[in-house]
This record gives sequence, structure tokens and C-alpha cells, in this order.
Amino acid sequence: MQRRQFITRGSAAVSVAGLGTWHATTTQTAASSRDWNAEDLAEVAREAGRGKRVGLIGCGWYGKCDLLRLIQVADVNVVSMCDVDRRMLGSAIDVVAQRQLSRQKPVGFHDYREMLAAKDLDLVLIATPDHWHALPMIAACEAGADVYVQKPVGVDVLEGEAMVHVARTTERVVQVGTQRRSTPHLIDAKQKIIDQGKLGPIGHAEVYCYYHMRSRDTAAPSAVPDHLDFDFWTGPAPLLPYRGIMHPRSWRAFMEYGNGIMGDMCVHMLDTVRWILDLGWPKQVHSIGGVHVEKGKTANITDSQTATFSFDDLSVVWQHRSWGAPPDPRYPWGATIYGEKGTLKLSVNRWDFEPFGNGPAESGQVEMELQKYPEDEHEPDLERHVAPAIRRHMQDFLAATVHRTRPVADIMQGHISSSACVLGNLSLELGRSLTYDPATRTIPGDEAATARLARNYRAPWIHPQAVLTGE
Repeated sequence: MQRRQFITRGSAAVSVAGLGTWHATTTQTAASSRDWNAEDLAEVAREAGRGKRVGLIGCGWYGKCDLLRLIQVADVNVVSMCDVDRRMLGSAIDVVAQRQLSRQKPVGFHDYREMLAAKDLDLVLIATPDHWHALPMIAACEAGADVYVQKPVGVDVLEGEAMVHVARTTERVVQVGTQRRSTPHLIDAKQKIIDQGKLGPIGHAEVYCYYHMRSRDTAAPSAVPDHLDFDFWTGPAPLLPYRGIMHPRSWRAFMEYGNGIMGDMCVHMLDTVRWILDLGWPKQVHSIGGVHVEKGKTANITDSQTATFSFDDLSVVWQHRSWGAPPDPRYPWGATIYGEKGTLKLSVNRWDFEPFGNGPAESGQVEMELQKYPEDEHEPDLERHVAPAIRRHMQDFLAATVHRTRPVADIMQGHISSSACVLGNLSLELGRSLTYDPATRTIPGDEAATARLARNYRAPWIHPQAVLTGE
């Protein structure tokens, strides 16, 4: 069947004919859309998304980045948007009304539960702060929607376990925003170097971030802006005194709302290595670090941290420093995979392969697609070099919703990468190595660590771990 004939026969044809072949290699570890022609994937996604009713929870920086990329790849209908910041919500609604094909103005909501109660959404995107990922994602699945949720999936391990459980029991497709798995130039590197065995046996990888991204703010608590419901924004997290850096974006400076630079940046690059090398759960996690240089700041996350993730015959070592210079200025944030025959470096901007001995060096870099999507050029705060990856991630998500299969960054994959980072922070706090058993959802022989797998929720919010025991 010719591709265009297949597309024009409608969504039923897409489901039965096309994606059956595409997903023939899909496994528990989520085979990627990289196995499909990019042009064909784009057309299937466009057809799959046509007319889908979409809602967004969290209308800040990455909520808009994700939603506007979805609008670029499919004629979806954004019908509702939710945020506890009245000003941010109104601005995002206006932007979407200008950008979506229908020019329809989405309905705004303050409470995500009210938005989901109508059960009129096919797709829900979640781009809240990390401490607000789990409960809306679970509620969206229970409301019958397929979900795109930002990374990390949650702030503790049992949130992730509950999210996987609900996704499976409701049979919802859930894509996590670990879009390195859909980054075109990294897919290219995997195919040309890893899949062809040019690295030889691999025994070690390094993942790292040297961006100066830890807040240096020392401001005192201040009044909450009138347009922000800070109590709802805080939700299940501890209610701290409000500071201006908490909203928007710099909430990552506080462990109460996330998992620091580990949860923000390590999760991407650890997930990249796991995807490229087909790795599951780490056998053991150990971490050291602290605030070694940037002392006396409001932020309570580490400025220096190293974590070792041990797999069978392979270690992956993470390091971040929010001060000083990177060892390689071309790779301030990335992954390096060491093989017997060569070394492969990967980042959001490029990749470089250096062989040992004979053979040519190889490299590649991002193509930002500005000619095809000229609106990217002037979109405020858009990481233009990341936009192609988000678009392809959305296409993979849409294609999976048609055939009810697992996308490339399925919730289980996002849970493993997110929880490994959570365990890294917990190891640092407790001062010992940790081994997590996903079968029992415990850290065997360590009751104190097991008790820390779920954070305490602030009333009246209830931790979703209850769904794991049927309580």
C-alpha cells in the first residue's frame, strides 16, 4: 500500500494497517519511532491528532513549548487550559487562540479537577512543577485521556509506581517528556555508531551538567502576588514562606518542589544512555555531594553532586557543578559513552564519535527546522534547538494513541529514569548505597530508606501510593 493511499483511508486504516507494521518491534522497553520513516511518522501523527480534544495543565514555560509543538504537528483542538496563576493562564489562552488552526479560545480553569470532571478530553498535557505531576496525571488517566507528562514523572519513587499502575489499569497511553529519545540527531548517532557496533564492548558512561543554573538569590520572603493561588500551587508539598524566585521557573531551587539538578537534568541524560544502551533499573545507586561553593543562598539544592548508577557490566556516573567551567566547552550538558573501540559524546546540540586507532571520526548536529516552522524564530523562551525533538516526541505520542501501544518514552521508562535520580538524592541524604527492588517496591534490608520512598503529603492531599494496595 502506498503511504498516501494509506493515510487518506482515515484513522481506521492508520490503526489497522500502518501502525501494525510500525509497532511490530515495540517491546516492553518501548521501541522508538526512529524505526519508521520520519515523513511517514509525521503524516500518521497528523491524521491521528486531527480533531483530538486537548487540555493543558500548567501554562508556564514548558507547558506552552509542548502544546505549541503539538499544534504544529497535528490539527488538534485545544479546548481547555488550567493554571493557578490567573495572569499566566490568560496569556497562554490568548497565545493558543492565535496559534491553533480553529482560532478557538480555550476555556480556562483554576482547578485541574474541574477541568477533567467533564471527561471531554482525548489528550492531556501536564507541565506543572514536579511536585504536581502525579495527581493530575492519575486523574487524567482516570478521566479517559491519554497523557503527555513532563519529566521527572514525580518527586518520589512511589508516586512513579502509582502512575505506572494507573496507566496500565486504565489502559492509557502515557508519554513522558524525556524527548532525547526523539531527538533526530541522537537517533542518527544511535543508528550510525551504537547499532553498527562501532564502539565495541561498552563498560562505562558519564552524564553531566555544568550549567550555572542554581539560583543565587538571597531575597527574604515576600507577599504572594494577587494573581497567584500559592496555597494551591504548593498543593501536597510543604507550605514554605513565599519567595519571588519560587514562581515561575526557579522553584527548582527547592527540594520541596523537585529533586534539584539531578531531577531536572540528570534524568534526561541518564534516560538517554538507558535508551541508547537498552538498560533497565540500576542495580545500585550511590551519591555524594552538597553545597560546596555557593553557600549562603536561598536555594537548598546541591551545587556539586556525583552519583554512580551500577548496571550489569556497566556503570553510569553523573556529575553536576553549578560553578566553574565544563571539562569540554562543547559539552556543558551531555553524555559520553566509552567503548573499547571509541568514544561517543552526545548533547542536545551535537554528537561526536572518536575511534581508537584507524577509522574516521564522525559527527552530527541539530537541525532546527526554522524554514519549515518559521514561527519558532520569534516564540518567546523557546529552546529552538530542542523544538525538533519535542515535535517528534509528540508525533510518537500521537501515533501510539491510535494503535494503543507504548510510546518511546512510556511511563515505565520515565519512572525508571526519574526514580533512579530520586534514589541518588536519597543516597546522598542517608550516606549509603541503595538498591531498589521494583518487584516489592522496597529497598531490601533498609527499612529507613524504604520509608523514604514516598514523601509526606500536606493535607488534604493524599499520596497516590494508596492505589498500589487498593486502599
